Amino acid sequence: MQLRIFTEPQQGASYDDLLAVAQATERLGFDAFFRSDHYLKMGSVSGLPGPTDAWTTLAGLARETSRIRLGTLVSSATFRYPGVLAIQVAQVDQMSGGRVELGLGAGWYAAEHAAYGIPFPEKRFGILEEQLAVVTGLWNTPEGSTFDFAGRHYTVSDSPGLPKPVQQPVPIIVGGNGPRRTPALAATYAAEYNTSFPAKSDIGDRFLAVRKACEEAGRDPDSLVYSVALVACVGADEAEFARRAAAIGREPAEVRQNGLAGTPREVVDGINAIRELGGSRIYLQVLDLADLDHLELIAAEVAPHVG
Repeated sequence: MQLRIFTEPQQGASYDDLLAVAQATERLGFDAFFRSDHYLKMGSVSGLPGPTDAWTTLAGLARETSRIRLGTLVSSATFRYPGVLAIQVAQVDQMSGGRVELGLGAGWYAAEHAAYGIPFPEKRFGILEEQLAVVTGLWNTPEGSTFDFAGRHYTVSDSPGLPKPVQQPVPIIVGGNGPRRTPALAATYAAEYNTSFPAKSDIGDRFLAVRKACEEAGRDPDSLVYSVALVACVGADEAEFARRAAAIGREPAEVRQNGLAGTPREVVDGINAIRELGGSRIYLQVLDLADLDHLELIAAEVAPHVG
């Protein structure tokens, strides 16, 4: 089971804060550092000092880390034109020596679009589908050839499909909770299917829906990685757990039910239960980015005991 650290910088984090977490992620043996791609805080937090751009952040971290994977969970298809996104991701992949993964979704947070003047169409799934087609088409175009695409939302003409990423292919993560269209999209384009913050009782059914979509598309269901993102809140004892829950504004009972939370033994059991459902990768959403001792505890008391 791979454990990845997943951050939400729009809630209040500078680049230096993220660098400290990413370097701790690498030092402590976690598989990857991921971040959300949002431009506006959520809830009652201040959000200070303000948002950081996901791909600008990852470009910096690409040069200041050496091992961990780096990516978004997930970038919004509304934020960037697909040709620009393909260039950005390919460049960061080059800067990292081939350690980038692209999580891409349709976008959902209308308020951040309004706050920064970004169009927010009512129907966005078609935009996501075409972005995936264009990005992968550009990357897969042989050098010396050109790529063309004519869709409802995007038209690409005579593109050289440059630059190329180091990885061929860059792993793409498709996530979501839809019962039909999202599984089909994952089966077509993704190296990984992710379900973020699901009810734990729903995880198995979501994995099964993607496996079925793969079979219908003629793809081996085992060729995908199946992953889950859940909030992490771990304490060496009950008092420390309660303190960490309070620090992120969560009630102990609630975060135990909905996240991977409690004592290290409880969290190990929760992760292994996901493994039994077919998951092989967990994104641990870490909300208190100043609490690096939290990562130390997870690395020492959780990571060695998961299957």
